[in-house]
Amino acid sequence: MIWLQILLLLVAAYLLIAYYIRDRGLFPNHIMFFGPILAIKTERVGFFDWFRKFGPALRVYATLGVLLVVVVSVFMTLALLLAVPQLLVHTPEPTGIYDPRNLLAIPGVNQAIPITAAVFIGLLLTIVIHEFGHAILARVEDMRVKSMGLLIAVIPIGAFVEPDEEDVEAAKGMPKIRMFGAGITNNIVFGLACFVAMFLLVGMATPLAVPLVQGVYQDYPAADAGIPGYSVITSINGIPVVNQEEVAAVMDGKRPGETVALTAIKGGSESTYTLTLSAWPEALGDDRDSGFMGVYYYNAPAVKEHIGNIANLGFLAPLYLTIAPIDAFIQGNTQQLGILLTDTPEQMAWEEPFPFFWGTVHLLFWTGWFNLLVGMFNAIPIVPLDGGYIMKEGVERFFERRGWSRHAAQQVVASISGFVTVMLILLITMPMVVAALRFVMTVG
Repeated sequence: MIWLQILLLLVAAYLLIAYYIRDRGLFPNHIMFFGPILAIKTERVGFFDWFRKFGPALRVYATLGVLLVVVVSVFMTLALLLAVPQLLVHTPEPTGIYDPRNLLAIPGVNQAIPITAAVFIGLLLTIVIHEFGHAILARVEDMRVKSMGLLIAVIPIGAFVEPDEEDVEAAKGMPKIRMFGAGITNNIVFGLACFVAMFLLVGMATPLAVPLVQGVYQDYPAADAGIPGYSVITSINGIPVVNQEEVAAVMDGKRPGETVALTAIKGGSESTYTLTLSAWPEALGDDRDSGFMGVYYYNAPAVKEHIGNIANLGFLAPLYLTIAPIDAFIQGNTQQLGILLTDTPEQMAWEEPFPFFWGTVHLLFWTGWFNLLVGMFNAIPIVPLDGGYIMKEGVERFFERRGWSRHAAQQVVASISGFVTVMLILLITMPMVVAALRFVMTVG
């Protein structure tokens, strides 16, 4: 409730300040409005010229980046071509990942993206890295940069760089292609670097055998006694326990039907629960004669091993992690990767190597995640995405070298862009359209 009040106060303050600035016409050369979004811009962009001294190296980097962008563009186009027919045959309900609100990468609206500082900082860094890539290569390729700025809606939500339109239009061939591809290249390279750094950091954390109750089995003693998930067992019948092995040692001497007093702590509050033990269920495959409490623990060593196995996938690891938010926040965290995304109770089962360790891991994850997805999406050959402009410039130069008409090149570009756009729209809207048709047919 306190956070909601603070948020409302921030929104109110932002609206009042924005209204005052707009009503008085203050700072006309530096502040613009796009609906409720305030843009602060500056024409002091001379520092981009500093990168011109590294022109040869940056051209090599950007040229290799163009090759990367082409590969990603082909991959994304093929993925669309394969996904749409499958979706037409087996159209899912518009729920979960197909829920319309989950089509937007907006924190708090998309169920897979929480509202955290790491998310907002990661998103802002992604946009800055993308835009600065365009600006730096523009200067390297002798295109002027007119201005840059921030987009603000209560908090900074984006950034922009404005190259000189005449210079961009006058540029041709690889200089122009490198400029358009630099943003995508920066996103993908920086995203991969963030994921590598995240894996290295997680490797430094030490998993502990804390008796952290991750959950309880329904219709068994712990559930009947009301033991909440993510409680830490501190004692059994007054005998202190500090790890899962000590809990098991105490319970080995107990039999089904016996009563035990289990003390656990959660959120700083300690409670004692009375459990009448049951026999071990056959479904667990344990032929034990000791009593069964009906709890299962968070297994930090297994989680670290799982994360290590993902890291061993190499370049496929970041692609695997793109589904981590969907699994963690929509599908029930079946992969146990939620600890990489946001603060969770599981963190108490790990020894942190330095302060703010998990906050750093979360920032690296979301920065890597946003950079990778923004880069891949922008590589799709659709105008006005960067991938579309790269495709447009490539097609036009191809036709020009062969003496073919510019009009024919424009038709090819429009056809490719239009076809891929239709595929993307079908992928997004098909679950909603089919659900609406089913509803109409049911009512009819």
